[in-house]
Amino acid sequence: MAENPNKNDKTKYRLADSIKECMKTKHVDKITVQNIVDDCGMTRQTFYRNFKDKYDLINWYFDKLVLESFAQIGVDKTVCQSLCEKFKFIKKEKIFFAEAFRSDDYNSLKEHDFELIVGFYTDLLTRKKHGPLPDDIQFLLEMYCRGSVYMTVKWVLSGMKQSPEEMALNLTEAMPPGLAAVFTEVGLI
Repeated sequence: MAENPNKNDKTKYRLADSIKECMKTKHVDKITVQNIVDDCGMTRQTFYRNFKDKYDLINWYFDKLVLESFAQIGVDKTVCQSLCEKFKFIKKEKIFFAEAFRSDDYNSLKEHDFELIVGFYTDLLTRKKHGPLPDDIQFLLEMYCRGSVYMTVKWVLSGMKQSPEEMALNLTEAMPPGLAAVFTEVGLI
């Protein structure tokens, strides 16, 4: 029998709040599933019904925060506007992101962010261009996304000195010209 999605999301958000609380005093790699469930009064069984591990929880929460800002790219927002929203979310949740981005685990948020944005942009461009991306554009996209994640992590870990607007503009302007041409052609810039 399928679980009620609203109840499932409530449980997931409780677990996310718990790991955020744990992050206030411990590095993410030192937080255990037991710490998370103890903090919110749940069981390990409940945790593992919802997530594979603590990194899966972190990545789920990231998706919930960030995908909303990206959902409107090409509909009523440009890449720069959506990046600005993403950076505002990150800044609002700075303790969570600072700790999550410190981890270099194989299932880390850095790698998840890269996979998420490459997949998102690839799907979006493929739909808008009505066909697969040429290899050279896919290469530029992957390089750009890898650099974008690196600069996002650097921004977070160095104290977020630039405003979300400045970060969004800088990342948009850093897009390689060949990739920027494709984004412009389909109305994303």
